[in-house]
Amino acid sequence: MGTAAGTVKREWVLDGLDCANCALKIENSVQKMEGVSACSLNFVNKTLTFEADTEQGDEVASKAAGTIKKLEPHVQIRVKGTREAVDSEGRVVVSAAVQADHARASDAHEHGDREDHGHAGHDHAGHDHAGHSHAHGGGLDKKLIARLAVGAVLTAAGMLAPLNGPAELALFLIAYLLVGGDVALQAAKNIARGQVFDEYFLMSAATIGAFAIGQYPEGVAVMLFYQVGELFQSLAVNRSRKSITSLLNIRPDYANLKSGEETRRVKPDSVEVGQTILVRPGEKVPLDGKVTDGSSMVDTSALTGESVPRGVKAGDEVLGGFINKNGVLTVEVTRAFGESSVAKILELVENASGRKAPTENFISKFARGYTPVVVITALLLAVVPPLAIDGAQFSDWIYRALIFLVISCPCALVVSIPLGFFGGIGAASRQGVLVKGGNYLEALNGVKIVVFDKTGTLTKGSFKVTDVRPAEGFGREQLLETAAYAELHSGHPIADSIREAYGVALSEPRVNDYEEISGHGIRARIDGRTVLAGNAKLMTAEGIAFGEESDVGTVVHIAVDGRYAGRIVIADEVKEDSAEAIRALKRLGIRRTVMLTGDSQIVGEAVGRQLGLDEVHAGLLPEHKVEQIERLDRDKAPKEKILFVGDGINDTPVLARADIGVAMGGLGSDAAIEAADVVIMTDEPSKLVTAIGIAKRTRRIVWQNIWFALGVKAVFLILGAFGIATMWEAVFSDVGVTVIAVLNAMRVLRSEPKLPAGKQTPSAAQN
Repeated sequence: MGTAAGTVKREWVLDGLDCANCALKIENSVQKMEGVSACSLNFVNKTLTFEADTEQGDEVASKAAGTIKKLEPHVQIRVKGTREAVDSEGRVVVSAAVQADHARASDAHEHGDREDHGHAGHDHAGHDHAGHSHAHGGGLDKKLIARLAVGAVLTAAGMLAPLNGPAELALFLIAYLLVGGDVALQAAKNIARGQVFDEYFLMSAATIGAFAIGQYPEGVAVMLFYQVGELFQSLAVNRSRKSITSLLNIRPDYANLKSGEETRRVKPDSVEVGQTILVRPGEKVPLDGKVTDGSSMVDTSALTGESVPRGVKAGDEVLGGFINKNGVLTVEVTRAFGESSVAKILELVENASGRKAPTENFISKFARGYTPVVVITALLLAVVPPLAIDGAQFSDWIYRALIFLVISCPCALVVSIPLGFFGGIGAASRQGVLVKGGNYLEALNGVKIVVFDKTGTLTKGSFKVTDVRPAEGFGREQLLETAAYAELHSGHPIADSIREAYGVALSEPRVNDYEEISGHGIRARIDGRTVLAGNAKLMTAEGIAFGEESDVGTVVHIAVDGRYAGRIVIADEVKEDSAEAIRALKRLGIRRTVMLTGDSQIVGEAVGRQLGLDEVHAGLLPEHKVEQIERLDRDKAPKEKILFVGDGINDTPVLARADIGVAMGGLGSDAAIEAADVVIMTDEPSKLVTAIGIAKRTRRIVWQNIWFALGVKAVFLILGAFGIATMWEAVFSDVGVTVIAVLNAMRVLRSEPKLPAGKQTPSAAQN
């Protein structure tokens, strides 16, 4: 989704943002600003993305930065992909550290340094900030833990020691300030800014109220349990975040820029049209351009879906996203990164980040309305009964109201529900599956139709000899040996697969008069005999009779001294776990499995039969695949969801059209990964079963937390209102429930789901 005309888009990273509720406040505040047309805050990668009218861009940025600093003073703002900070006025500030980096990079460049000095996005933030955040950069706040420990000891001493009067108050007050002073201070600051109904206010009001009526131990205990709950939350969220971002960092993107005789590694978007880049074997072509020197085989499957690599030489065009297989290519850049084929498709299919699950959105809205209602009810509970009922004591009803306040805090829901989804995302990422948001994780529960691309998804996208059929008078090994020698000097992947199938070292002197016949095959003399190896066109052109057969795959015909010797069939291999993945999906309740391929009907149907698919549609172009998805969409039930699994850029329209798009990340293109909602980083189809299993487990745990939290709170709200529950029960029903819900949510993060009645998929760590 591109930026709308007349708008400017900004992406900021909010370093130090570890609180889900705080993220929600920031997102809501920026969204409501005049001039903001779109806003989302992705809590997983701490990225705030917002669009504003071009004319008001700077003004909106200034207001947004000021709001963030006001809501969360400890958060450090920087421009995404850089280390450039943003101040509270929304201005970009180049820090001294960045200036020093630039100076070092410049100096290194003068000395011909070959290293990449432009590692944009390297995060040096993560230092401890003042405020309520409990985990910084994934680490523990040791000062907070020490404060809580000392506060807990002082509270225990106050309860056990025979103290009364001012001495008792002083001891518990010191314990309270150590444990919850920062929360009370934050509540005061928020009230001064007009933010009254939040967890800081509820905690502070209840605990200070407890002190006011002499319930000192309860006051400290409430704050202690609250802080411990927050600590657990931060730890779990950071673990989940770390697990996800570690997978995002495995896809390097760079260009080898040539300057005279020197080559240095730079970011593709810094390369200009007309400059020259070097692409080594195994590297991705980073930008569109024309080959000026060298020749090689390039894997174009990411852009075209074509599994057979094709040769390129000087004068040929290459596109960003091709993978160089064997030779070294020198390429003159013809389009800047922003105009390249890959970048254009990325822009078209880019999905907004930070999408929340419907359950999360419901809980957020529920908490926003629920908290003010409960606070007003508590106030009425403290004031109305003493005025209306004879003999009712203000102190008694104030105590009940405080209990009501403590019980009412929606922390268990606000914290544990997003945490459940982040835990599920983290668990999936550890298994090699990247889910881009809670909404997609929740949507996986509704999948009933799974549609697969073939090449690179269900098959490996690499060639292997699958059949050797000698003609009469020739043996199998003799035919394979003859073919291997005929293909001795060829760099084509088909030749590689034949030599690999033969598996014996080849003696070059046995081959002479080697000639490649373009578009047909090879003619060579081997041990004095004339050997032809190639396609049916070559046999026909040479007048050699051969039997036509319906072979699944690419056929290489062999003739020796004008006599037909046999055929070798080379095909794309089906992945080892594809068949088991299809069976496991059926056991999970998937109603229909479909394969869409651009390959021939013969190949498509053969793969479909081998894997037990319900439907196969072959010979399709990308637009035909979209039509098939739309047909399936019309035929399905309203609540059923369609999931599509693909890998190349040609699959991006289908990935975007399906309810859930899944990309194969290892072989897949950057565009497919950007377009997809779920990315399988290990290229194993069985990981799809793992993802759905984690989604079902996550939903189960999230709903356990919702019913548990609401059920306990409902019971204790009634008990508190009637004076049956004490502050201790209130502590359990609020913070105890929160801690239990958080611990329950963390079970998702640790989940190692099993395939239903089948084999286990290897974990991401094993791959």
